[in-house]
Amino acid sequence: MFPVLPSLRTTAAHGVPRSSPGARAGAVAVGAALLASTGCGVPSELRGEMPTDINVTSPMMQEGQPLPAAYSCEADGEPVSPPLSWSGLPDDVGSIALVVDDPSEAVVFWMVYDLDPQLVELRQNTVPGDARQGQNSAGESSYGAPCPEEGDVHEFRFTVYALEGNLDLPEGASIDLTLEGIAEQAVARGTLITSSE
Repeated sequence: MFPVLPSLRTTAAHGVPRSSPGARAGAVAVGAALLASTGCGVPSELRGEMPTDINVTSPMMQEGQPLPAAYSCEADGEPVSPPLSWSGLPDDVGSIALVVDDPSEAVVFWMVYDLDPQLVELRQNTVPGDARQGQNSAGESSYGAPCPEEGDVHEFRFTVYALEGNLDLPEGASIDLTLEGIAEQAVARGTLITSSE
């Protein structure tokens, strides 16, 4: 049913707090790159309109519903990355990438790239051994659990990208490099959106 994964590693999770005012300037640049990587305002020389045919789902999360506590800094114990599944990839995809972010705060919680295009899921708290994780906004190459302030309403996007090839970036590549690579190679995307309330 699902391809056998050669090896798995857990995603060490840490909360990613809201950025301080001093760090906000850097986050704005990241937010601009995120807009580019999601198809909004992408220069036409990179590609035409990007199809949004990929269907992203999770057995533990529902579109438009609150992010379960287990995947946020409100978890009992250490938070973990959620399970995700996807379908509807175009033909001849070279690799898959995942970006988890809060667009309103320009915060990146998790980036995984060079995923095998034959994969159809990420299991809870794991990353395939041959995939790589880029840095999140906390500077860590792992899942950083969303940690919004109480009463703030945020959207958390889980976006799967179909890429023409591998990014061929090292483990722990910077946000800017990873997002640039995704923006240059993305041919389709799909998003599951949850919220903080």
